[in-house]
Amino acid sequence: MILILDFGSQYTQLIAKCIREEKVYCEVHPGNKQVSSCIDIRKLKGIILSGGYESVYSNSAPFPDSNIWSLGVPILGICYGMQIIAKRFGAKVIPSKNREFGFMNVIVDRTCLLFYNLNFKESFWMSHIDRLFEVPKDFRITAKSTSYFFIAAIENMSKNIYGVQFHPEVKHSINGKQILKNFIFKICKSNPNWTMESYIVNEIKRVQKQVGKSKVLCAVSGGVDSYVAAIILHKAIGKQLICIYIDHGLQRFNETKRVRKIFNRIFKENFIIINAKKEFFSKLKTVTNPEKKRKIIGHSFIKIFETEARKIKGIHFLLQGTIYSDIIESVSIKSHHNVGCIPTKMNMELVEPIKFLFKDEVRALGKKLKIPKEIINRQPFPGPGFAVRILGEITLKKINILRKADNIVIEEIKKSGIYKKIWQSFAVILPVKTVGVMGDFRTYEHVIAIRVVSSEDAMTADWVRLPYELLARMSSRIINEVRGVNRVVYDISSKPPATIEWE
Repeated sequence: MILILDFGSQYTQLIAKCIREEKVYCEVHPGNKQVSSCIDIRKLKGIILSGGYESVYSNSAPFPDSNIWSLGVPILGICYGMQIIAKRFGAKVIPSKNREFGFMNVIVDRTCLLFYNLNFKESFWMSHIDRLFEVPKDFRITAKSTSYFFIAAIENMSKNIYGVQFHPEVKHSINGKQILKNFIFKICKSNPNWTMESYIVNEIKRVQKQVGKSKVLCAVSGGVDSYVAAIILHKAIGKQLICIYIDHGLQRFNETKRVRKIFNRIFKENFIIINAKKEFFSKLKTVTNPEKKRKIIGHSFIKIFETEARKIKGIHFLLQGTIYSDIIESVSIKSHHNVGCIPTKMNMELVEPIKFLFKDEVRALGKKLKIPKEIINRQPFPGPGFAVRILGEITLKKINILRKADNIVIEEIKKSGIYKKIWQSFAVILPVKTVGVMGDFRTYEHVIAIRVVSSEDAMTADWVRLPYELLARMSSRIINEVRGVNRVVYDISSKPPATIEWE
């Protein structure tokens, strides 16, 4: 495996995705974590130090476990990662008057294995305000930027350590993926043997060993993550798996009906639906703080699961559909949208069969498991449901308004043929009312915001440039068909700085 140490770069997950696309397994861990505590050193083929937002000369700058330099595996530093290497081996890193952001032309030394099969001049994506003032002892320069002749890459072949100042992982870096391929194959000598088939076989064995003869309780939402996780467990332990769907009343149009149909087909008597609408609504009444909403929903789930678990003998494990972006993002941003990630306080051991997979990998796994396309292609939906799409206080009236408006957005997106091509499309109800005119009357009603984004893994996202005709149809239908709405707006914010969800 390849270990990626994350120092806070927004592009870290892209490094992982590029490597995995080459059928080489990798994991992302915090940059300052002790390596021996997070992976099996015997399986380690190489280490990548990611970029970051700090300066290596800052008092708060994070640095890697000092043991990595003596592990005897190749190391590649990217951006901040290269500056870590420079500082570690005695070279100066200084703030620069001339900063490099965006596309930069770079002259590369093609005798360096890292740049095998590249052109003499390449265009890479830069994002840095600090630069190497000098080359570390026993290192050599292997690339320079043409703008200010800054050091753009270094290497020490005897130590098998390499550094690049640019970001080869982003799509803007022409031939950037070739650099990562050169590192993992030519330098690390990795084998491209990580496939979904091997993942299924290994995960089933791991689950069987972990669970034994015990029963496993699973929270299902009807989304692709929980369904794929449940199918893997079903293949591994059969009827030992018991699936529970909690209807908290904050789901999409006809969601409970759809989930019942899908899960009854496979799990039969081991699929239970709990109607908990009243309990959730009573606790969410008057609550407007988004973080408090999530905590209330999370704690309510815990309580309900504990109650159900006590009714079933032999329950010792809890299945969660946690995926890799949940783990990476929830550490730094907020309590996560996936309520399936919340009930960890229960006295049960967690089973997380897809926690090291990104969303597109979960979908690829679903295809191998022959899961219906309607589930595999389903857009993500937050665990707290409409609770994080109703800004301000949650009421039954607002839920009904949003459910109808959201369904119109989904219908029109599907009719346009782009549903599978985008990441997410949904409606949000704002905590304000606006003046309007309908017929001969003035109105004072709700505002609906439409959010449609493209993304690969939800870590970064861009708003979709929908045709005006499509926007017009959605707006017209919502205002005409949904009572209580007189204005529709379109969200044109990217992530970052915004998030995909509004709360």
